[in-house]
Amino acid sequence: MFFGRIFCASVLLTLPAVSSGQSKLDSVQHIDEVEIVASRYREIIPAQRLSGRKLESLNSFSVADAIRYFSGIQIKNYGGVGGLKTVDIRSMGTNHTGVFYDGIPLGNAQNGQIDLGRFSLDNIEEISLYNGQKSDIFQPAKDFGSAGTIYLRTRRPRFTGSRKTNIRLFSRTGSFDLANPSVLWEQKVGENTSASFNAEYISSSGKYRFRYRKVLHNGSTAWDTTAVRRNGDIHSLRLEGGFNGFVEQGRWHLKSYFYDSEKGIPGAIVNNVWKRSQRQWDRNFFTQAGFQKELFKGGELLVNAKYADDRMRYLNPDTTLMYIDNTFRQQEIYASTAGKYTVLPNWDVALSVDWQWNILHADLQDFVYPKRNTLLVALATAFGWKRFKGQASLLGTFVSENVTRIRHGDGELLPGVRTGIPDNKQEYTPAVFVSWQPFTSPAHLLPLRLRAFYKRIFRMPTFNDLYYTDAGNIALRPEYTTQYNAGLQYEKNLDRGIIRHLNFHADVYYNEVTDKIIAVPKGNGQYRWMMMNIGYVEIRGVDISGQTGWQLPHEIQVNTSLNYTFQRAQDFSNPADSDPQAGTWGGQIAYIPWHSGSAIVNTVWKSWDLNYSFIYAGARYHNSSNIRENHEQPWYTHDLTIGKTFDCRKIKCRLSAEINNIFNQYYDVIQNYPMPGRNYKLILKVEI
Repeated sequence: MFFGRIFCASVLLTLPAVSSGQSKLDSVQHIDEVEIVASRYREIIPAQRLSGRKLESLNSFSVADAIRYFSGIQIKNYGGVGGLKTVDIRSMGTNHTGVFYDGIPLGNAQNGQIDLGRFSLDNIEEISLYNGQKSDIFQPAKDFGSAGTIYLRTRRPRFTGSRKTNIRLFSRTGSFDLANPSVLWEQKVGENTSASFNAEYISSSGKYRFRYRKVLHNGSTAWDTTAVRRNGDIHSLRLEGGFNGFVEQGRWHLKSYFYDSEKGIPGAIVNNVWKRSQRQWDRNFFTQAGFQKELFKGGELLVNAKYADDRMRYLNPDTTLMYIDNTFRQQEIYASTAGKYTVLPNWDVALSVDWQWNILHADLQDFVYPKRNTLLVALATAFGWKRFKGQASLLGTFVSENVTRIRHGDGELLPGVRTGIPDNKQEYTPAVFVSWQPFTSPAHLLPLRLRAFYKRIFRMPTFNDLYYTDAGNIALRPEYTTQYNAGLQYEKNLDRGIIRHLNFHADVYYNEVTDKIIAVPKGNGQYRWMMMNIGYVEIRGVDISGQTGWQLPHEIQVNTSLNYTFQRAQDFSNPADSDPQAGTWGGQIAYIPWHSGSAIVNTVWKSWDLNYSFIYAGARYHNSSNIRENHEQPWYTHDLTIGKTFDCRKIKCRLSAEINNIFNQYYDVIQNYPMPGRNYKLILKVEI
């Protein structure tokens, strides 16, 4: 049946390519890697990247699946094809992670959780992870206010020869009754302008077998059974379209995104309840535009704008608990401008100004309809002297907020102020990044570079943190974070021999978080949280990453990647809570393993490729009280993909098969949210 679904699609894909003369756009896009956004200071703190064939070959269904292979990352995954997936960089919290889509930030003023599971890899060209911030002063001010940033760069149209049209079709099927077709269409509409459209549909029952086992304190087994995960179905549609263009000494883009889904919420397995009946509907829309141009020699301008409208409905029909049918709507307007000027050949300065407006509507009783205006102003400089490079920035964050009450009876909106709502905020946070090459020998002989950074961060609580009727906490204090990092990088390319590429990174870091805000799932809804400050947290860690490229006999190419993270993230909120039997003083904070890592081995031989990947998360606790009852066992997965590229009637095709969780390990990323065991996927990719 799987082969039938996939190869039926290939029979239909016989559309001819449209041809015309080659244009200036073709020549520009052939050299995409050296586009004008490059900076001589960009790699002070190098990014972790996944792109090209390496990204395509991973056993990854979404962006969230792919970034698991970065060091210093924790993914919170609530299970299932449509389960919520958020990312935490170096235990700083999801809200401290900035996610940028084609250079413009994604936002969620309601709860700060960016669900990376709804972003497909079908049109993603590169995923980059920056610790601290992107090492480029010519950027939106929003990036200066994140503990770390993830940049998602969508595919830009490229046309070879006389082509004017590109079409890529995907068809996936496999475990959980998965049906996942998608199409990407690219069209040249002018000498320097191109258009693209991407559509994807996902349907899955979400049913998978899992093992549920409970071991008592004395070592005996209370129960050990196998069941089927239910109410994890999803039906979603994603549409994206846009235009890309080039002007003299510059470029621009316009993109619109639409996502609509209905999914079941399987919920936590507690109190011997194995099936939940909650449902969730999401409808997300945004449209954004960006423009970048060199105005004069040494002077550049960057302008971005965005409008977003996100709607969600949550239904709990189970009257034995509590009947709930709530809807939420949040809107955002974002505008950003940045200017950079080259004062001297080795000295740049930049000024970035961002404005963001957010409002949240909900049909909750006594809801206060919050509105927030945020102004971010960043002044930054980058400089270089011989073997030394540096960047420094100062970010000003100015937040004003007001709420509105509804007069009971006539529904009239009245302005009002509730006791405990945070006052308007004005904060200044600095950052300093430095890089130094200690040896005077040529870079190609000893390419060693040392780097370090310091960064101070401030963030306001989200709307849900403060105002959600039964879970919000208007007494929450803002969260302050300080980061210290020191590391080194060794990278070398070789022209001959078996080993052709070496890249080694190592970093040690220390973070302090004051009044850390944590979100703990409350009830069965994935959007409902119990918010609290836990006072003071110290995070010590080590990230180690290494990549190698091998050229073996018989045209065999092998690329390997190893990542390891050690983290000690301790809660020092209350010295009085130091009881070794149940206290939290000095305890590892929830869901942060001491040891974690990943490995990737990608082998290419002619038109065949084989990819093996491994992910490991060590022992951890689901509560800062590090007692045996809260202990979570380590988990790991082995995944394998084999693929073949071939031509069919002059159409380029790639057929691949995936086996995920080869050894069928049963595990939870979040307690009582069991993950799938062994599962399969078959994928056909067709390029016209």
